[in-house]
Amino acid sequence: MNTDYNSYPSYDGTDLEMVLDSKGTHFALWSPEASAARVFIYNTGRNGKPVDTLNMVKTDKGVWRVSAPQQLYNKFYTFSVLADGKWLAETPGVWAKAVGINGNRAAIIDMSRTNPEGWENDRGPVLKNYTDAVIYEMHHRDFSVHPSSGIANKGKFLALTENETTNPSGKATGIDHLKELGVTHIHILPSFDYNSVDEANLPANTYNWGYDPVNYNAPEGSYSTNPSDPAVRISEMKQMIKAAHDAGLGVIMDVVYNHTAQNDDSNFSLTAPGYYYRHRPDGSYSDASGCGNETASERQQMRDFIVNSVKYWAKEYHVDGFRFDLMAIHDIATMNRVAEELHAINPNIIIYGEGWTASDSPLPVEQRALKDNAYHIPGVAVFSDDIRDAVKGHYSRAEDQGFATGKAGNEETVKIGIVGAIAHPQVDYSKGNNSTKPYAKSPSQVVNYVSCHDDLCLTDKLAMSMPGSTEAARKRAARLAQTIVFTSQGIPFMFAGEEVFRSKKLVHNSYNRPDSINAIDWTLLDKNADQMDYYRGLIALRKAHSAFRMTDPAMIARNLVFDKTKEDNVISYSLKNHANGDSAEEIKVIFNGNTHPVSVKVPKGKWTIVANDGNINPAGMGTSAGGTLTVPETCALILIR
Repeated sequence: MNTDYNSYPSYDGTDLEMVLDSKGTHFALWSPEASAARVFIYNTGRNGKPVDTLNMVKTDKGVWRVSAPQQLYNKFYTFSVLADGKWLAETPGVWAKAVGINGNRAAIIDMSRTNPEGWENDRGPVLKNYTDAVIYEMHHRDFSVHPSSGIANKGKFLALTENETTNPSGKATGIDHLKELGVTHIHILPSFDYNSVDEANLPANTYNWGYDPVNYNAPEGSYSTNPSDPAVRISEMKQMIKAAHDAGLGVIMDVVYNHTAQNDDSNFSLTAPGYYYRHRPDGSYSDASGCGNETASERQQMRDFIVNSVKYWAKEYHVDGFRFDLMAIHDIATMNRVAEELHAINPNIIIYGEGWTASDSPLPVEQRALKDNAYHIPGVAVFSDDIRDAVKGHYSRAEDQGFATGKAGNEETVKIGIVGAIAHPQVDYSKGNNSTKPYAKSPSQVVNYVSCHDDLCLTDKLAMSMPGSTEAARKRAARLAQTIVFTSQGIPFMFAGEEVFRSKKLVHNSYNRPDSINAIDWTLLDKNADQMDYYRGLIALRKAHSAFRMTDPAMIARNLVFDKTKEDNVISYSLKNHANGDSAEEIKVIFNGNTHPVSVKVPKGKWTIVANDGNINPAGMGTSAGGTLTVPETCALILIR
């Protein structure tokens, strides 16, 4: 087999896989090195023998083709190629858009019949700037499966289509809860067809996050009410997205193009062996994903696949954004094409990703879509590990404390987060813990967060890093941590359930743990109603003041002014001059990460207090004349004039 993959011809047509028209059903497979290829036709999505076998003919640019004169609606199919003298296992191909149970066979359906009523007029939210988004990261099961959710379609796409669901005491859950909270976008963990849940045995209640891709362009069957009907998963995912749009919410898909669940048995390997992956000099799979392999986005056919796949989700499913898992495994040119082509479809689409790899890659560092290379991908945002680790303590050391939990020395790194990782005259990047230079062209390129599905959730991190503390003290620390995130320049991002102080029982990597670990207990809405109220007020405060949502680095450098503070673990700054058209002439933001009160000086004037002592109200909680003020322990003091 030719392993000079760069010599392979590429094909950029839109008819790969299967196209159905008035003349019949047409199959096309890109496999330049195959010596033969065929299509098997089945009556069912699993079991049974083929009812027909179609021998394909090689045409130009490495594409094999064959047509059937009939419209093969409701049939299933697979491909098989002859490579190095042997027929490889059957595969639905890399472009299957509808699949049978467990995704082993592709399905032929009428996609137009999967559209919910009103789909042609469905639109996601209009987003003037990325920094106007408030992102809520959730897993379908976590969000709805607990008995207290009041949701009928537990763990399903349809959970988000249910209105007026409540917990036992009558507090809103489901999509009504999200509207009440005030977030703008739901980031759903992988929802394409993945490997680790047996769709034929859903009563087993297997749990997985879904970072083990099989079919990139079809939805996961276990989130549907009937995985064996290929149209149901498609229809129900569209219903979910439309329900979110009707509620004013955008839907962001977590996408995992950097690796596949299998190596030699993946759909990529079974169609064009070797081509789609990077390898070590000895021919073994390189593994920057930490999952056994990594894809080769720098090769034309793989790059086109990624670009065309996200475009498909944007067009067919009206998806409003994409979060790229381990994005630095992909090359800069690919991510720039992703941004350019998605924004041509819909300028409101948000694109962001993890600006790192899990381990080293053969792709040269200067070509990687790394956080440090964010300057070169201006239409794409990256997660800020700076603010994450500086605020709550290092992600990999459970006991490590951060600014919000009383550990001094993180102030400068927190400031990197506050300014959105742009060059700022008062921020000394040489003192940064994770970054030693500005990496964002604009704060629109930075996603600020303190926790996500990975690692200890915030509640558990605080439990591990604040030994002997009361729950009330940990809830204060959580509020301070999130106040830093939500008032910083950039895009705020939160993990589902933290508004009710959700715990995962100290499990840091819960990707395959049961619902008893992962499910959000919605009775916490009663127990931790104060936390929910704080989050809701915090989001409302950000929305009410455009000074927190600047997009121009020069505007930030001019209008965000840090104050000198006497004590360690205190940050004080002002947003001045009606920054970004804000109604407020000045907003004073003071963070006290110490476990004791501190005194700070605030200019004399008529100030409205909007946050203090672990409480928040955008409409005001009294006034202050400025001067020397006391900031209680572990809290934010925010004043407006």
